[in-house]
Amino acid sequence: MQASNTKVIKNKKANFDYFILSTLEAGLVLVGSEVKGIRAGRCNLKDSFIRIINNEAWVFNMHITYSATTNRYFMPDEKRARKLLLHKKEIDKLFGSVSTKGLALVPLQIHFNKKGKAKMLFGLARGKKEYDKRETLKKKTLDKEAAQAMKDYK
Repeated sequence: MQASNTKVIKNKKANFDYFILSTLEAGLVLVGSEVKGIRAGRCNLKDSFIRIINNEAWVFNMHITYSATTNRYFMPDEKRARKLLLHKKEIDKLFGSVSTKGLALVPLQIHFNKKGKAKMLFGLARGKKEYDKRETLKKKTLDKEAAQAMKDYK
């Protein structure tokens, strides 16, 4: 879906900490210097989360570093809350599943679509317990060892 020359910023910790049940894509409300920062790959989704407040979806703790050419008089907070663009029905459905089932909304990645618009892929997720995380690490280690053995076999 994304153009070949754009960079995709991923939240690698999300798949380790959560079971992703379903995914959705939404637009982001950004200012120009934030768009330049995302295009340059200077964005961090590691500790970010999504909350629904007053029937609007907001991303918190998403860090976007500005470029050096940004006007020093117009530098909004790098970790400010950013609004997600979703339809009202989607927001109502998400709010229902978050409030009744105890699920979380977790940002997974940011990319640019073919029209050049910034989009966020986020997931409806359930948190993993400590033993689930250990199991994930074991599986990852075994897969890595198997890949290395296949590489050495050739």
